Amino acid sequence: MKQYLKLLDDICRHGVVRGDRTGTGTKGIFGYQMRFDLNEGFPLVTTKRIFLKGIIYELLWFLKGDTNIKYLVDNGVHIWDSDAFRYYNELCVKHGVLPVDMDTFLAAAGMESPIDGYRFGDLNNVYGYQWRSWPTPSGEPIDQIRRVIDTIKNNPTSRRIIVSAWNVADVEDMALPPCHTMFQFFVAEGRLSCQLYQRSGDVFLGVPFNIASYALLTMMIARECGLEPGEFIHTLGDAHLYLNHLDQAAEQLSREPRKLPTMRLNPAVASVFDYKYEDFELEGYDPHPTIKAPLSF
Repeated sequence: MKQYLKLLDDICRHGVVRGDRTGTGTKGIFGYQMRFDLNEGFPLVTTKRIFLKGIIYELLWFLKGDTNIKYLVDNGVHIWDSDAFRYYNELCVKHGVLPVDMDTFLAAAGMESPIDGYRFGDLNNVYGYQWRSWPTPSGEPIDQIRRVIDTIKNNPTSRRIIVSAWNVADVEDMALPPCHTMFQFFVAEGRLSCQLYQRSGDVFLGVPFNIASYALLTMMIARECGLEPGEFIHTLGDAHLYLNHLDQAAEQLSREPRKLPTMRLNPAVASVFDYKYEDFELEGYDPHPTIKAPLSF
């Protein structure tokens, strides 16, 4: 994962300090690209331990088309809790409803709330909805993931094998506008590659998740389409470190990267929509210890 460490180093050395919506402040650069050959190992950062369980469950959640955190909470994954709770509190202010505390909110995830049309834990039309149910003027939704898979199988030289999460009509009403906004697939010489455009990347906490998640998605789709995994190309717009992550980034840069692990998929699973957590097996992951860092919202 020298590509990722180089990004960290470039930001630390050359980044520009700016304000941001969270009030924390960032140091970042604009416009950056990393390439990962998926035949060289699974691109999971080794200079600190990464929460693989969260990566897998979040990806499965996206693929379900789900936008409520209940599935994640039920499986012990809490990476979306704070965004969902913040969105809930904003709705409470808007509708004049007295909010409940976080513990009560999480316990009620998926249940109807006093706010009309809102279930506790809803995030509105975020990633999963746009991936699987993109709305159209006719009222007939588009399943972008199924369309991508069908195109790869039947028209692999197409330059239109794209999934977009950035729906301009919905952005203002989302709990969090999509950071990873669109991705495109490319088939050549029996290999499937994927390029992600990410408008905004929290490089210390979020980007390692994003790299592994889209690499895994590429592997899953390649398997269904009878292809080998190719490259994952990660293109970032605003790539930043929060100012309260600079010491953690320096610690990570002091560590020597280790050999990449191998990700194995259950060969009995035929469709990307049928995977369960138990169908993924990571071999040979020997990371350095976790480095804790605060979240910014």
